[in-house]
Amino acid sequence: MRLTSFTDFGLRALMRLAGDPGCMLNTGDLARELGVSRNHLTKVVQALAAGGLVVTRRGTRGGFELARSADEITLGDAVRLLESNQTLVECFRDDGGSCTLTARCRLKSRLAAAREAFLIELDATTLADCAYPPRSVNVIEPRSSGDGGGSSVHRSSGR
Repeated sequence: MRLTSFTDFGLRALMRLAGDPGCMLNTGDLARELGVSRNHLTKVVQALAAGGLVVTRRGTRGGFELARSADEITLGDAVRLLESNQTLVECFRDDGGSCTLTARCRLKSRLAAAREAFLIELDATTLADCAYPPRSVNVIEPRSSGDGGGSSVHRSSGR
């Protein structure tokens, strides 16, 4: 099963939120942090909000945050929501697609079972299990020799 970039971006955003509980993230800042399109991420956040996984707030101090605790949201919840408009194969579409084998096909039920097993596996993992902190963190490192000792604080990539 191949997940869409839409789902990938959504999972990354959710894992980032889970790594910083109570934090209200700005879509533009997170898009830069993740190296993704702000417009695409905005659409993802809208879908996450419509599905009840995040709450949004407008304004200068606005952004988005998890709607519930990270240990109450599973990866399965997120993938089901974000992949809801995707079909594994054409015959899974509401109209049945154009497959001529549909009436006698033995593959469809096996693919449906495999998809369900995939989602059940994702249901066993919560956002808390795979949360990650902000990429940019304060790191205290010793100063190089010859500068009088001590230490300095600088911004560094956490990944």
